[in-house]
Amino acid sequence: MKKILAIICVLLSLSCKSQEKEQINDTFINISEVKESVQFLTSDALKGRNTGTEGIEMAANYIENIFNKNNIKPYFETYRDTFKVKDFVGSNIVGFIEGNDPELKNEIVVIGAHYDHIGFGKVIENDSIANGANDNAAGTSAVLAFAEYFSNAKSNKRSIIFALFSGEEMGLLGSDHLAKKLKEQNVNLYTMLNFEMIGVPFKDRDYEAFVTGYDLSNMAEKMNAYIGSNYIGKSDVSVKYSLFKRSDNYPFYTAFNVPCQTISSCDLTNYDYYHHVDDEADKLDYEHMSNLITAMIPALVQICNSPTKEIKMNDE
Repeated sequence: MKKILAIICVLLSLSCKSQEKEQINDTFINISEVKESVQFLTSDALKGRNTGTEGIEMAANYIENIFNKNNIKPYFETYRDTFKVKDFVGSNIVGFIEGNDPELKNEIVVIGAHYDHIGFGKVIENDSIANGANDNAAGTSAVLAFAEYFSNAKSNKRSIIFALFSGEEMGLLGSDHLAKKLKEQNVNLYTMLNFEMIGVPFKDRDYEAFVTGYDLSNMAEKMNAYIGSNYIGKSDVSVKYSLFKRSDNYPFYTAFNVPCQTISSCDLTNYDYYHHVDDEADKLDYEHMSNLITAMIPALVQICNSPTKEIKMNDE
């Protein structure tokens, strides 16, 4: 009888895992929700979201409202993680979903993107506002979508910090501030995944997105295994221009020396409007964005739930 009960328990466990996998695979991020976030963040009313301006304050309020709507708690006393920049204050927006495993919840996964941009650019056809659609309203919309997914799924064993950074365009100021702050608090960081410029697809590549610092860790290999396809590859252009060091993953890498990397589908070869006033919402491919965000979910779920830290630096 005990053997029969044991077999039944195993079968039920396998059934539950199968249903969970099917549920993840059936998840699809709604294009209209992604587009709505990008359109708000890139509206002229926000005047390019430069750090310390009224425009980025509007963006910060928008992000806070989405976190609050989805019952995502602030990581600190409030959602704001502020830092001083010359004569003004910058604000990261930091949300938190605690893990549900008594041990693994002490390990942290950071999912982030910068929500600031440069404000104004060279005037073209009477337009001077650099609205920053691909850079980086696109990545911000992805983090908001992931936050909503995990809030509804309530299935993460590890704890997740959702961080939207300001001050990136001024030299990674926001992410540097938060990374150092978490290090001082002895946070047990497993990995940090940053999303940057995911608004347009590549052409004639055998992958859909690349990871910066490809050779530093097994991040791409493990994420491809989690996704079930060769979705993430290596961009030689990214290596040439040291993009690993030019986005918000880098301060976390230097502070913690664990895999902290950026996922992107633009290495500046497939988009002509970097820091340009024509980096507008209507230039982005929302079907591509929705597909990319959707594809990332099973990878993020595995990262947040694997029994051990499977993503490692290659020198370990």
